[in-house]
Amino acid sequence: MSAKKNPVGVYDSGVGGLSVLREINRLLPNENLIYFGDQAKVPYGGRPIDELRSLAEGVTRFLLKQNCKSIVIACNTASAAALKYLRALYPGLPFVGMEPAVKPAAELTRSGKVGVLATPSTFAGTLYASVVERFAHDVEVFQHTCPGLVSQIERGYLDTPKTRQILETAIQPMLESGVDTLVMGCTHYPFVIPTIEKITHRLARVIDPAPAVARQLKRVLEQADLLNPEVKAGNLTFYTSGDSHKFAQRIAQLIRIDVIPNQVRWVEQDLKQIERTLR
Repeated sequence: MSAKKNPVGVYDSGVGGLSVLREINRLLPNENLIYFGDQAKVPYGGRPIDELRSLAEGVTRFLLKQNCKSIVIACNTASAAALKYLRALYPGLPFVGMEPAVKPAAELTRSGKVGVLATPSTFAGTLYASVVERFAHDVEVFQHTCPGLVSQIERGYLDTPKTRQILETAIQPMLESGVDTLVMGCTHYPFVIPTIEKITHRLARVIDPAPAVARQLKRVLEQADLLNPEVKAGNLTFYTSGDSHKFAQRIAQLIRIDVIPNQVRWVEQDLKQIERTLR
């Protein structure tokens, strides 16, 4: 098989990266895509950087065994911790990572005040600090880690009282301070944009970075001459290190795809596929 027809690997700690997968599939519908959700380890947000790098390396090895021609780290936390590390480790492999969309937010804000919702690891990373230093020197940036929000989204609780409380605690003080632009700094968070819009009454612009990541992947594949030339729709394959049945429910709920995911498990620092049993 030509390398051009090989799949693109997309991975996240859980279901959040499905927001990125959805945009990639819209922009590049003929690409074969493999999605891995590391639900046995979710959330990534509080894990130390060395552990995040070890997990990212293990996922990369697994995706390379699936003949992936490029890997999208559809997780802000993993990108902040491991993107530079993985590029050095696999210099011939095109990686695309997540970068908090502070630049477009700084360009779009009228009040000069921008809010960023992300995990503690993202905020602590040098990638985020670099983005803020380069693009946000003329704006005031407000931050919140939204504790518990990733777990709510993993359970499919997109607009429950608890989810609204988490978001209101984060967003209301920002609105009162004059924030008019909100950045989704975690790939899970775009799935609660409708709830955020209820809280803000659509008075604040919400930036989902997923479309920009899909466009960057297209540029990377074009530059490497790796775009799939086939015109038919690509295959979508899903893996999880967690419960495959629950993962199937989230996939159907969040991106409207009915599929039976493959199940894998961590064996020391490697991912091994669990064979399906007939029922």
